[in-house]
Amino acid sequence: MLDPLDTLTYAAAHTTKVMLGTSVLDMPYYNPTVLARRLTTIDILSNGRLRVGLGLGWSQDEMDATGAEKKNRGARADEFIAVLKAIWTTDPVEFHGKYYHVPKSYISQKPIQKPHPPIYIAAFAPPALKRLATMANGWNPVLIPPVGMAQMFNQIKEMAKAAGRDPSGLQLIVRGNVLLSKKPLGKDRALFSGTLEQLQGDVAACCEIGAHEVFFDPSFTEGAQDLTHWLELMATLRKISS
Repeated sequence: MLDPLDTLTYAAAHTTKVMLGTSVLDMPYYNPTVLARRLTTIDILSNGRLRVGLGLGWSQDEMDATGAEKKNRGARADEFIAVLKAIWTTDPVEFHGKYYHVPKSYISQKPIQKPHPPIYIAAFAPPALKRLATMANGWNPVLIPPVGMAQMFNQIKEMAKAAGRDPSGLQLIVRGNVLLSKKPLGKDRALFSGTLEQLQGDVAACCEIGAHEVFFDPSFTEGAQDLTHWLELMATLRKISS
């Protein structure tokens, strides 16, 4: 895989309209101060088209390779997001937490999007859902059946309301890990796996529960690592979701 931030910088230079997002950056692998500046750079170079998808990470192999702390990931994530927002919205910036510290510093430039680029969190566990409800702009779920997504998103909005936020401002951005097959799969199939007709039904089901957007990752489909096949597949998926 290419590095997502460098790739988005390249995409920003070659496009003018498409939104540029990550799904997702695992927070334990990054320093929030450095990441905030890199994300600000992409938002400026793209003229305000950045979306920031964040997650906690799950792979022990990746944790070991990066020297990341798996312990207390949730508490670290709360401070991590707070540091991002502080750098994006205040000058001078100052933050003192249990895990992260930013001494009084002047950090500019700031993102074009105000107050900051939208933050989407991939969350499943109750503490992560609460973090989403209180700190993020939307939810980026994957592989959850639409009925379950609807129930969980309602819970998120209730938690946001309890925290004094307007729940109507939260967005549901669904990631579709596409596994295309020629024959229909059974009732136990994963979301966005099966024939084109089944995938089209999945898109419709997501729309019915109020999803604001569905985006596809076809890399799980056989042969999709070939760029030509990838582009053909994405063109087909665009037709069934329009």
